[in-house]
Amino acid sequence: MAPPLIQLTDIALTFGGTPLLEQVDLSVSAGERICLVGRNGSGKSTLLRIAAGLVEADRGTRFVQPGVTIRYLPQEPDFSGHATTVSYVEAGLGPGDDPYPAKYLLEQLGLTGEEDPAHLSGGEARRAAIARVLAPAPDILLLDEPTNHLDLTTIEWLEQEIGSQRAALVLISHDRRFLETLSRSTVWLDRGRARRVDFGFKQFETWRDDVLAQEELDQHKLDRKINAEEHWLRYGVTARRKRNVRRLSNLQDLRRSRRDYRGAAGKAVIEAAQADKSGTLVVEAKDISLSFGDRPIVRDFSIRVMRGDRLGIVGPNGSGKTTLIGLLTGALAPDAGQIRLGSNLQVANLDQGRESLDPELTLSDALTGGRGDTVMIGDQPKHVIGYMRDFLFPPEQARTPLRVLSGGERGRLTLARALARPSNVLVLDEPTNDLDLETLDVLEEMLGNYAGTVILVSHDRDFLDRVVNSVVAPDGDGRWVEYAGGYSDMLAQRQSDLTRRAVASSKPAGESKPAAPAAEAKTAKRRLSFNEKHALETLPKQMSALQKQISELQKKLDDPKLYARDPKAFTDTSTSLATAQSELSTAEERWLELEMLREELEGRA
Repeated sequence: MAPPLIQLTDIALTFGGTPLLEQVDLSVSAGERICLVGRNGSGKSTLLRIAAGLVEADRGTRFVQPGVTIRYLPQEPDFSGHATTVSYVEAGLGPGDDPYPAKYLLEQLGLTGEEDPAHLSGGEARRAAIARVLAPAPDILLLDEPTNHLDLTTIEWLEQEIGSQRAALVLISHDRRFLETLSRSTVWLDRGRARRVDFGFKQFETWRDDVLAQEELDQHKLDRKINAEEHWLRYGVTARRKRNVRRLSNLQDLRRSRRDYRGAAGKAVIEAAQADKSGTLVVEAKDISLSFGDRPIVRDFSIRVMRGDRLGIVGPNGSGKTTLIGLLTGALAPDAGQIRLGSNLQVANLDQGRESLDPELTLSDALTGGRGDTVMIGDQPKHVIGYMRDFLFPPEQARTPLRVLSGGERGRLTLARALARPSNVLVLDEPTNDLDLETLDVLEEMLGNYAGTVILVSHDRDFLDRVVNSVVAPDGDGRWVEYAGGYSDMLAQRQSDLTRRAVASSKPAGESKPAAPAAEAKTAKRRLSFNEKHALETLPKQMSALQKQISELQKKLDDPKLYARDPKAFTDTSTSLATAQSELSTAEERWLELEMLREELEGRA
């Protein structure tokens, strides 16, 4: 097996009283694809920062092979000191790196490079940060929630781009489909310890559930054994005290083991306060249209949403998803067409504006509205500490200011606030952002049991497949189409992926670039990535150099007196020849593979 490019050994780190990481090992070899999974707060991001050299552990060692390049994608990139996105991306290049990939990747991600980082949206900031880590073609990519704030088209582009690279990968993500596609190994960070399995995320959750079930069974057996030993201690020790000192010691060991056991974190208890039933018809739209200036956002769209429906709205950033929700809920009036809302609608909204909360508010005040220590769940009062526990907040966080909460904690807080209001229609705009996989499972279960209607926008393909029964997607030029089923069903019916809108900022202010026609979207094909194009151009030169090197080495070995004269030189030359031949064979195979792919793609064009 190849030596690791990076090796973390016996890593330990403690914040406060409970250790965050204990005796954690992590090794990454060339070409490995590792997903790092665990509950929010388990230390995943911290471990990734230790691997990147940004955080120093209390104990343990970090070793990186000399010459290895590492690029780390944080959840919140720092743009300070950069006037444009292209300067930010180019700052991530190494000495002597070609600056072309920086501009190429920005273009692929829908940015011009001239954007002011101070005025980027969440999605634009994430795309610029992705371009920065991909541009140098590093040996190791450390990615922390790369899909946050990205639209579906960009996520699928990123999957393809990372999949075409040869960099080793350590990935943290809440996007199941993304993890399943890219991971080959899994590291589970749980209660301060790391366990590694040599299969990807697709098999992980079944394995994890089996491990936790066995652990629960073992603890039950331990409890029974302790009870049996305590019974012996009370009723059977008097006559045999001297002969059973060891048994008494064993009982103390059992008790110590039970006392020191750290149980798995519980599940969130997510329930929506439900209002009285709405009418059978929730929303009816007939030929509605809405434009901003000369740009059509919605054109001649009709839909009927009935009580109990689960409607998903998908599309690239800027395609008008939030605007369409505003039309369907009556918050916006159409320019043309009719919107009819059903009777007795009570709508609860979860939007993306988590930053709108006052960062100096405490967690308790954010839940109670600053009114005492009681949260109203519908018309039922509940103590704020109990409601916090439902969403996995410990009691000591009641006075914690919101500015210090993690992304996952802010996500759970926003859910808790939205679901406390009585509703029969839930409107959820990107509800999965920053939530861990276990909380996503509970949210999916809650939505499945919710008696009302759900309208949601999401970029999480797996979440959409599990929750919705119809999907509305853009078809270009303001037209939207409804498809039965989930996201995968929508793709099958369209027979194509969604197409990213051209970036509007590349045109002068007030001038909009027309969306691609539907026919063009349906014929969009895979293209060679930058790395594949670069490899096609550089591999012939590399193969020529290797052939020259092999020829020179072979000439040395042709000398019949070399071994007798200098055995060490003979051995070193033989080793170098074998290495060069192996590298040449690998380069030739890769070039042939890419050349065949190029011919195939050009043949489709």
